[in-house]
Amino acid sequence: MPFRRRPSSPNSPQLPFARRTASPTAGPLPTETSLTGEVLRVVFANPDNGYAVLRLKRDGGAGEAVLAGSLSGVQPGVRIEVTGHWMDHSQFGRQFQVENCRVQLPTSANGIEKYLASSVPGISTKLAKDIVKHFGDQTLEVLEKESWRLREVHGIGAMKLKQLQEAWQKSADTREAMIFLQGIGLTPNLAEKVIQKYGAHSAPEIVRKNPYRLATEIEGVGFLTADRFALSQNIAPDSPFRCSAALAYTLDQAQQDGQICLPKSKLFEEAERLVAQPPEALQNGYDEALRNGLIREENVPAEIASEPDCYLPQLYYAEIQLAEILKILLKTPSTSYSSQSLPGFSGNLRLNAEQLQAVRCALASPLSILTGGPGVGKTTTVAAMVKAALARGWSVKLAAPTGRAAKRLSEATGQPATTIHRLLQYNTKLKGFAFNPDTPLPCKFLILDEVSMLDVPLARSLFRAVRPGTHVVLVGDKDQLPSVGPGAVLHDLISCGRVPVTELKQIYRQEAGSRIITSAHEVNCGIVPQLTNPPRGTRGDFYFYAGEDPEKTAEFIASLVSRSVPQFFGFNPLEDIQVLTPMRRGECGTIALNHELQAVLNPPSPDKPELTLNSDPPRVFRLGDRVMQTKNNYEKQVFNGEMGRIIEVNPATRSFQVLFDQAKVEYQAADCGQLLHAYAITIHKSQGSEFPCVIMPLLPQHYMMLQRNLLYTGMTRAKKLYILLGSEYSVKTAVRNDTPTQRYSLLAWRLNR
Repeated sequence: MPFRRRPSSPNSPQLPFARRTASPTAGPLPTETSLTGEVLRVVFANPDNGYAVLRLKRDGGAGEAVLAGSLSGVQPGVRIEVTGHWMDHSQFGRQFQVENCRVQLPTSANGIEKYLASSVPGISTKLAKDIVKHFGDQTLEVLEKESWRLREVHGIGAMKLKQLQEAWQKSADTREAMIFLQGIGLTPNLAEKVIQKYGAHSAPEIVRKNPYRLATEIEGVGFLTADRFALSQNIAPDSPFRCSAALAYTLDQAQQDGQICLPKSKLFEEAERLVAQPPEALQNGYDEALRNGLIREENVPAEIASEPDCYLPQLYYAEIQLAEILKILLKTPSTSYSSQSLPGFSGNLRLNAEQLQAVRCALASPLSILTGGPGVGKTTTVAAMVKAALARGWSVKLAAPTGRAAKRLSEATGQPATTIHRLLQYNTKLKGFAFNPDTPLPCKFLILDEVSMLDVPLARSLFRAVRPGTHVVLVGDKDQLPSVGPGAVLHDLISCGRVPVTELKQIYRQEAGSRIITSAHEVNCGIVPQLTNPPRGTRGDFYFYAGEDPEKTAEFIASLVSRSVPQFFGFNPLEDIQVLTPMRRGECGTIALNHELQAVLNPPSPDKPELTLNSDPPRVFRLGDRVMQTKNNYEKQVFNGEMGRIIEVNPATRSFQVLFDQAKVEYQAADCGQLLHAYAITIHKSQGSEFPCVIMPLLPQHYMMLQRNLLYTGMTRAKKLYILLGSEYSVKTAVRNDTPTQRYSLLAWRLNR
């Protein structure tokens, strides 16, 4: 293989990130991080996401500046103070990217005139000019304290006066609420959400009384933001409000880590790190959270647990409902089948005894599980199940958590397959799935692949839509990483003992020659695979390159992806090669690697429009970039883990389009928090996908993630070529560590109640 074998000797230099400026004579960027002045006009505004472009007349005769960012509701004439950074936009020139904004009332006559015309309903441009001409820079004081004097202006009668007084009061409430909320650190967009939730008149008082309501009731406002303001207002550090919100926030963070619930002692332990309060204060906060419905508690028998388990309400009800639905499904009587009585089978269909047993279970049982590692014939068995079900005249539906997995399932069976979300058909008007208990899925036989990815909320929605009498088959590898979302559905269904499980173990002859397959099975059995490479000049499907330096490994990965692997194996670097890594942070984490790989695979170019986002560091979304959706977006019908390519960028509207496997989706700048670049992704996020070539670092800096199921999952994502980079010590540590992070869940217990 004609490329260097050690990251310590990369064969290409690190490419610096290139900044593109609108003009070669623009000069160096200013170093200012804050600006003040009067808003002259709104150049562009998107009310859906709060993004706006403004022109600012700067204080002190410093000229004008173009501002861009989250500036929802900022009107001409007002004075603002913004913080952020300067950048050179490739198409629109120099801009100040706003990170925070505080609005102030205008003080000049010209500013007051613009403000009245743009912000107060009922005041036209002409009327605003007449009012300011009469009262000058005292106009706002007159409106606030002596509004009856507006009758002095020609054309304002008694009825018009009343309308203007009401409009001014309403706008004054909104203005004061906006100033207050932005003063505590909220963006204009978030401040508008708070005002819509509580009303302009009530919002400041509600927030002053209990700022922690923002963290639990307003999407986008976290506990830490609310906590900073609360402590600045001298709310006691041991306040029940504070401790209650901290406990709810801790459960939310646990949910992000895949937990359905936490034991009470662990919940208190994690929350204590956050607020540094003793157990007595946390107990008071816990009682407050229970009273207000922020937390639900489940007491289980002593033989199961010695203390209560604590849930966020939505996960509590999701787990209960899922268990009840599954128990009802499992009560459906089963039927026995012999291999001779299986319809649709011919003598030349080669299934071993385990595979035949799986097909029998699928046809006989209302719910069954097929599991096994790579190369053991799960795909062949699923195809046999579909053939047998169709021969019985059953209607069949196939689904998987991701578009890529659904595509593979369809290719294997010759039948249409879709993602679970699209199978259930989300209805944006009803804010729910079209298929539900009232409108169940119209099928007799349902196969779900890659079920290790299935979390509790999605499983609940899915099984709620299953019609009684439907046969459901869950297919997945029980030894892979658990779902990214909360819960461990496949693990719990297997461990409860109530669901028939068939595990395939025989590796087929054609797969036995693959070192990817054999090495993955060795890892799964706790055996360190051979790390020797094929002879130089020959091709294999498994390579290991030793090295421990993260920076040099990152450089070597960029060289492999951009040059060596495409040249030697013929893979398309943008289509066929996927870098997987255990973590997001660090030199060999997804953040740094995506920056490096974007620079070498999709560098800046005059014919590639791009969109730069306010972030630290700034993120650039460029035409041709590979991206991944990181949360379910039902409005756009694109879901967590789906990968696509940017096919169009419109800098003028700050928007771009992404082509996913099953849909084309438009994004505005404000939506980009849902997207990550996907030249490199975490191993967790790779579940449900397969790639022709996988390149994966495994270094000592990943020590917190060095687990057997993580290495195994990464290996099994590769179809034709797997390249592992790192230290033998890290590989051995991962193989020997068969104690993955515990997932707290009571689903198995509920199924046996």
